[in-house]
This record gives sequence, structure tokens and C-alpha cells, in this order.
Amino acid sequence: MTSPPFQYDLSRADKEKRRVASASLLAALLLTSFKIAVGYWTNSLGILSEGAHSGLDMVAAAITLWAVRISGLPADREHTYGHGKFENLSALVETFLLLVTCFWIIYEAVKRLFFREIHVDLNVWAFVVVFVSIIIDISRSRALKRAADKYASQALEADALHFATDVWSSMVVLLGLMGVWAGERFSLPWLVKADALAALGVAAIVVWVSLQLGKKTVADLLDSVPKGMQEQVEAAVRQVPGVAEVRQVRLRRSGPEFFADVTLAVVRAAAFEQTHDIANAAEAAIRSILPKADVVVHVEPAIPSDEDVTTKVRLLAARHGLGAHGIRIYEENRQRWLELHLEVNDSLLLEEAHRQASEFEQALREAVPSLQRIVTHLEPAGDYAATVRSQSAGELLIHKFLVRFQHETKTRFHPHDVIVQQTGPELSVSLHCTLEPATPIVDAHDFTVRLEQYLRANIPKLGRVVIHVEPKE
Repeated sequence: MTSPPFQYDLSRADKEKRRVASASLLAALLLTSFKIAVGYWTNSLGILSEGAHSGLDMVAAAITLWAVRISGLPADREHTYGHGKFENLSALVETFLLLVTCFWIIYEAVKRLFFREIHVDLNVWAFVVVFVSIIIDISRSRALKRAADKYASQALEADALHFATDVWSSMVVLLGLMGVWAGERFSLPWLVKADALAALGVAAIVVWVSLQLGKKTVADLLDSVPKGMQEQVEAAVRQVPGVAEVRQVRLRRSGPEFFADVTLAVVRAAAFEQTHDIANAAEAAIRSILPKADVVVHVEPAIPSDEDVTTKVRLLAARHGLGAHGIRIYEENRQRWLELHLEVNDSLLLEEAHRQASEFEQALREAVPSLQRIVTHLEPAGDYAATVRSQSAGELLIHKFLVRFQHETKTRFHPHDVIVQQTGPELSVSLHCTLEPATPIVDAHDFTVRLEQYLRANIPKLGRVVIHVEPKE
């Protein structure tokens, strides 16, 4: 049983995600240009590394904008689970670009520390670009994080993480510039190397963030789910009334959406409508954990350990397209045998009806090996004879024998709604009668059997008799 995925305002969501991603791309472009210009002017590797980092952010922002555009497209024949994985793919590309940038920063920093002397020309613009970068990065990171949380967008989350790390790396660069300034001011030559050390600090931060982002992205591409989520979903489904067993829970994520495939077992005696209601309740339970999940619930029959023989007989007969009633089990000297009425299609010939009964009996022996003997009474189901032509007949004769039966058996009951119909050469009788509310149903049935036998014994050509018993008000 499947249900449609959670629907929200796609046009509004896409517009907001694209707006935030576009603003981030513009911010990254301005910061990259500003940092590279000041970095070359001052010859600061820290600022140049920040410019390279921001340039990477610009590329990442462009990829993010592309990813949120594609991920918003509906599912099609080639992408039956939607296009959400494009967000995961964009995050993986961003991770690769981050690591490439880190190698360049580390290479330049090592050269300046051990192999080449580079003079850093400090001026007010070196500090201005860092402070402006920190302010813009904080603003963009917060805006991206809000949109990512609101729409469960991994692409925006990765972009927000980029800008957040820019804040920390800018602070490291600021410390490096202050070290260079202090070294020149107080004649401390070893502090002149602070700029290259700051660049290594930036690289260390970016490498750490890249590895975390890459780990999460690869996990999502491999359909990993957060730890404990599968157990939560399974526990929620197990609490649904009517669920006998949770046999399988499979979860996967595609962009902002989760997909849940759950297989559960329901006692096989449950009616189809009841099974459908249980599946709907299971879907609701899953969405209490994953509100936007696309849920598929598969229901399988479960055989309870305490299932009685009568239930087995009825279910097995239904599986063979037959009806079973009048089931009686005899037990004597640790042996059991069974008799029942087996309803077959009205249109069958005896040969075919007997074949179906034999197949049913064989299956029943396999299901209940303890049965020593099985006797089936074949009778037509009555589907083709359900509608017959009739005309009303007199009820006085019936009323007379009902009164006699009451006096002879000294049974207090109130017959009413007596209907007598002439159907061909036979009479058909239906009536209601009341008994004490505390009467056991077995005794009530025995009463209807005795009353039917009495009417048949006294009224010739009496065909169908239907007696409805109800509690006396």
C-alpha cells in the first residue's frame, strides 16, 4: 500500500531556495574579488588563501544554485525517486574543490616558511577586507542555514557550512596579520612568519570541514540514514494496534525527502478493510517520525501460534475459493476427525466440485496433521440463486404454529415481522423473535433449530426458513 509524498508549496520553496543561493553567489563573487585584489597588493598569503577560499565558495555557490534548480523538478521516468540526489552530488563536488584549494594553500605556506622570504605590505585595507569578509560570511551563513532547515536542503546546508568556516578562517588570517604587524613594530622576526602560519591554519580548518562534508555526502549517496532512525521508525510501527510483527524497515534519502519501505505482518484472519486501516495507521506512525516521507507499506499474513483449527479451516477454504460452515471436530481416544459443510460454486458439475473439495482436504491435512479423518458435505453457495421471483402468501398458518410451539415448549418469545413468500412450489418464511438478553448464543441457536424443525414437520412444502433472534428490550 502506497501513499503520495508530503506536498508543500513547491513554487514558493524553489523561489526562496534560489533567492538565497543567488544572494550567496553574489556575496562570494564580491568577496573573492576584494580579497584577491588586497592580497596581491599586500603580498599576504593569508589574504590570498582567503581569496582562493572565497573563490571556491563562489564556485560552490554556483553549483548550489544549479543543484536547487534541478532538485526541485518532479519525478520522471529516468528519476523515479525525484531529483533530490543532485543536491548530494553538488555537495560532493564542493568537497573535492575544497581539498584542491587546501593543497595549494599548504604548498605556498611551506614555501614561504622554509624556502622563500616574502615581505607582507600591511595597510588598512588588509584589515578592512578581513572585517568585511567576517560580516558578510556571518550574514550569508545564517540566511543559508535558515533556508536549509526550513526546506531540508543539503545543498544549502553545505553552502551554509562553507560560509560558516569562512568566518573562522578569516579570524585566523586576522591573527596572522596582527602577528606580522607586531613583528615589524617590535622587531620580532619570527612573527613575520605568522602570515604563512595563518594560511596553514586556514587550510587545516578547510580540510576538516571538507572531510566532514564529504563523509556526510558519501553516506547520503550510499543511502545511509541517521543513526537510530530505523529503530525509531520500527518502534513506532510496532505500537500500531493490529501489527503482529515488523519484518523489514528500509529508509533512504533523496535531497529533502525520505522514502520509507516497511513490511509488516497482520494476523491472517483480519478482514481486508481492517488490514487496510492498519496499513494507514502504520503510515501515520512513520510520518510522526519523518513528516515528509514517501511511505510504502507492504502487509503480509501472520499465522499466530495459538490459531485454532476452526480458523485454519475457514481461512484455508477461502484461499481455495470455497466457503466453510457447520465445522465440527470430534475427539476420541486422542484422535480427532472433522466434519464440515463446504460451499462450492452453483454452476459446477459434481466432478469439478469434488476435485476442489479433494484439493482442499489435502491442504487441510498438511496444515493440521493431527486430523485422522475429514468429511466434507458439498452444497451450492447459492450465489446464482440469490435473487428469485416470489409473491406474498398468507401468514395466518405460520402464526398458528408459532403459538402452538410456544405453548408446547413453554418458551417465552415474541415472534414479529413474520413474512411468508411463495417461491414456485415452496413457501419461504422469515421472522424475528425475542429472547432474554442473557441467553447464551448457543442456546439461542438451538432454539432457532428446534423452531425450524417444528415448522417443517407441520407445514408441507416449506422451503427456506430464516429466523432472526434478538434480545428483548
